[in-house]
Amino acid sequence: MQNLRRKTGKAFIGAALASVMAVFPLCGATAQDKIRIKLAHFLPTANGMHSDFMEPWARDLEACTDGQVEVTIYPGGTQLGNIAKLHDEVRAGIVDIAHGLHGIPGGRFERTRIIDLPFTAASADAATRTLWELYPDYLAGEYDGLKVLALHAHNPGQIHTTDKRVETIDDLKGLRLRFPSGAVKSMLEALGATPQGMPPGAVYENAQKGVIDGAAFTWDTMASFKLAEVMKHHLDAKAYVVSFWFTANRKAYESWPQNVRDCVDQLSGDNLIPKFGDWWIAWDKAGLDAVAGDDHEIITLDDEQRAEWAAELEPMIDAYLADLEDKGIENAREIHDKMKETAARYDG
Repeated sequence: MQNLRRKTGKAFIGAALASVMAVFPLCGATAQDKIRIKLAHFLPTANGMHSDFMEPWARDLEACTDGQVEVTIYPGGTQLGNIAKLHDEVRAGIVDIAHGLHGIPGGRFERTRIIDLPFTAASADAATRTLWELYPDYLAGEYDGLKVLALHAHNPGQIHTTDKRVETIDDLKGLRLRFPSGAVKSMLEALGATPQGMPPGAVYENAQKGVIDGAAFTWDTMASFKLAEVMKHHLDAKAYVVSFWFTANRKAYESWPQNVRDCVDQLSGDNLIPKFGDWWIAWDKAGLDAVAGDDHEIITLDDEQRAEWAAELEPMIDAYLADLEDKGIENAREIHDKMKETAARYDG
């Protein structure tokens, strides 16, 4: 009789649990099905690429999936935000999505980084649209294991210095300047400067201590990295752009449900590319505002001076492309010509 009561009690409890699950079938499944995505980048949270681009992108993805996706962002300064490791991290699946600089570490994205050569593109918008247009036919092979969400570039960067006023090519000779990519390193060497490699976050301290004399950087860094506090002279030669990548781990992307992949696609690619031009204008304005005081000097090269710089850099560009050809990139000059032609069309 006692055993019968136990069996009856167990049956009752089992039936009660089944009834609860029938009424609330999604409670456990919702928690279990939550997709947690790690997004890493190398910038401070004060930088516009974090606050205007990646943070809203992540929250829009969460909203598009009705909360099925939860995105955690790891910016510069965190364990996953090391600029030199981001490409390896996203390819290995340590993070699901990452945003990085094509030039760090060097030796990768050789075809894509041709856009960084001097006087190839004259605006962030034109350079970004050029990269995206050329991606399928010329650049896709450099992104093995990755789902490319966007390729983009900044507006033409400047040469910022701490103490020395720079206006002519001769003024650059011997200056220790931080560089962002191999092409810009070659440019600075050809102009007589001494390029210094270091991550963006290390520039302030090294400039403050006199380890470097300045840096090739965009206007926006004067605000987001607070470099206006240590760099007082600014040469706007409009000589170069630098490019970035925004990618997902391919296996991770393909493992997500179709509705999640659809949301990622809707927020990326052709729908994301047109935004970078206006974003960079706004980001650069913040940096320009930071150097607007009387303790700063801005020098802008005119067309004649820029033509002089371009002529001076022709042998360097030729040597750079020849080196790529020696590395097996036989169509390096074709890519360069196509980039200049396409960027000019978008700038036109």
